[in-house]
Amino acid sequence: MDSPPSRVIHIRKLPSEVSETEVIALGLPFGKVTNILMLKGKNQAFLELGTEEAAVTMVNYYTAVTPQVRNVPVFIQYSNHKELKTDSALNQRAQAVLQAVSAVQEGGSPSSAAGESVLTPAPSPVLRIIIDNMFYPVTLDVLQQIFSKFGTVMKIITFTKNNQFQALLQFSDPVNAQQAKLSLDGQNIYNSCCTLRIDFSKLVNLNVKYNNDKSRDYTRPELPAGDGQPPMDPTNLSFLVHSSPPPPSLPLPSASCLTEGVYGDVQRVKILYNKKDSALIQMSDGNQAQLAMSHLNGQKMYGKIIRVTLSKHQTVQLPREGLDDQGLTKDFTSSPLHRFKKPGSKNFQNIFPPSATLHLSNIPENVTEEDLRLLFSNSGGTVKAFKFFQDRKMALLQMSTAEEAIQALIDLHNYDMGRGHRLRVSFSKSTI
Repeated sequence: MDSPPSRVIHIRKLPSEVSETEVIALGLPFGKVTNILMLKGKNQAFLELGTEEAAVTMVNYYTAVTPQVRNVPVFIQYSNHKELKTDSALNQRAQAVLQAVSAVQEGGSPSSAAGESVLTPAPSPVLRIIIDNMFYPVTLDVLQQIFSKFGTVMKIITFTKNNQFQALLQFSDPVNAQQAKLSLDGQNIYNSCCTLRIDFSKLVNLNVKYNNDKSRDYTRPELPAGDGQPPMDPTNLSFLVHSSPPPPSLPLPSASCLTEGVYGDVQRVKILYNKKDSALIQMSDGNQAQLAMSHLNGQKMYGKIIRVTLSKHQTVQLPREGLDDQGLTKDFTSSPLHRFKKPGSKNFQNIFPPSATLHLSNIPENVTEEDLRLLFSNSGGTVKAFKFFQDRKMALLQMSTAEEAIQALIDLHNYDMGRGHRLRVSFSKSTI
């Protein structure tokens, strides 16, 4: 018979070498952990949370998602005890660990009235990892091996900053990131060297373009290695823009992403079957088609010059129903990315030719300059300058060249910054 809810949680079938820190990590995302009792001989532990509400949240979560410690599934249920009474002499080590963890937790979150718990869910599934004393090389595969003990590792990006090896690592769930951080922060990968310094990143999603020794997206094994080759081969990508009235969304030529975000609302796109370096792009009206042509003709993308002319066709025909055209035609009529649907929208006043300086908006308040510099440098270019506007919801960011800025806009406009924020990117007439 199941025990009624209690703020004391009974954990069974723990691996024999488990530490107090790893057990506390199971409860920490749900609220303050106020006591712990380890029964190592029985591979069991009791965890007391600050409130019954936090304990209920924890049990409900782990009913849906099987908790794992060191890749071993463990079992969690309410205890018959309503609180833990521990003999401090017998449980001294566990109490010391709990005190240390509580100090860290309280240092990072507002304290509450005595006896109450502040729920502190993990802020992000993305960890920022710095490696100190790196006397031996640490590879992306080594990191994946270490961190996957705590959950599914989805993406990793490695880079060098201030002569230090660093990495961003994204779990499928923030709870896994919380557990990994608590267990691994300050640990050495190799004996007496390669010390892990771990913090949460402000980013909630990583943008990985290539699978190689510097970056990896484990959810997309088909990504190219990035030896100068883009995912598609847009050699001399020339697309024909034309106007016409209307009629959701698969990645088509990058140029269509560019017109979509900046010079008008793309309605339909067709890559030509016998000439796959060319495409027809149907805009909402003739004015938008003219804007796209005048601003994009002659620009460089993927190292190639793109050519844009008005087409003799008045509309892009959709394939007949039941006919497979290999995904070469796409209807974007209902795309949520359209910026120019509202008559008189202020977006019409912010149409500028491609330049090295980008205007960013809809930035969440907790995102820093460093986060944004990192995000944009990962799109394959160099960030030369950055400046927040006074309200910090907008910023200017300057890449080395207009070509790099074009690539960054294609990659990062509408990028998910978390908490309902989609980053908006456009070209700026200003310089920094």
